[in-house]
Amino acid sequence: MPNGNEVVHGFPHLDTVRAAITALYRRLSADGVRRYATSVAPTDVAFGEDDELHTGAQRVAAALVRHLGLPGLPRARMVVSFRAMEHAASVELAAGPEYFIELNDRFRRHRRDVGAALAHEITHVLLHRLDLGFPDPAENEILTDVVTTYLGAGWLLLDAFREDAVSSQKLGYLTPEEFGYVLAKRAEVFGEDPSPWFTSVAGYEAWTRGRERAARDGRRPPLEAAGWAARHRYALERRHGTAGAGASYAFEGTGGSMRVAFACPVCWQRLRVPAGRRLRARCRVCGTVLACAS
Repeated sequence: MPNGNEVVHGFPHLDTVRAAITALYRRLSADGVRRYATSVAPTDVAFGEDDELHTGAQRVAAALVRHLGLPGLPRARMVVSFRAMEHAASVELAAGPEYFIELNDRFRRHRRDVGAALAHEITHVLLHRLDLGFPDPAENEILTDVVTTYLGAGWLLLDAFREDAVSSQKLGYLTPEEFGYVLAKRAEVFGEDPSPWFTSVAGYEAWTRGRERAARDGRRPPLEAAGWAARHRYALERRHGTAGAGASYAFEGTGGSMRVAFACPVCWQRLRVPAGRRLRARCRVCGTVLACAS
């Protein structure tokens, strides 16, 4: 996990983020994802400055293992150590059941962020056991951040983001706003409000920006919640059978057999429904029922 002074903002990895959400639903199923309806509690991963270093780190790691419910027997055990290193943390992905996580020595002094670093590394172990990954190492790190967040432990990573006029810190490979976006997508599904958990002002602000971006996903044609201007443009394009530049949908076929293809706003699985009618469509991957005015 990198940690540097230059923090990138915005949504440069959004396509990969959405692909990661799709991959997670396909691998776990909608029922599997729903097993993570409750995020890890702040009290379970709290690490005070007065706590003994190694005992505290092992306790937090055990709490995250329980939360993520690492599959397979015997139960995974994390062995946490500290050393001088370039990155924030690393994990050795062996056969198990023991996995060795190394944390940067700076976490000896910044113990409030130990949980964030461990959450990312333990999710690497989860993905290893699930045999879920992307071929590109950079995209695989983004997948890890997305899964950590969507399964209820990634709010720790966003809360570890701090930025002011003279210094900054960010853990993970997503931008702060992308962490907020994934957190908001999770909140929409489970009706969860992570706002009270933030101790970082910068992290909370990134969450609100990500939430605003996530809300736009459910207001795109052919969904009924789309705004008037978007629906008007959609109707004109449907009449001609061709979507304009930048459209999030595409038309297939002509006349009464025309269909519109678009992405599910929850899991980003591609859907196809008949065009020119009001209907409800169920996503076959996440099970979400979508009201469409297609």
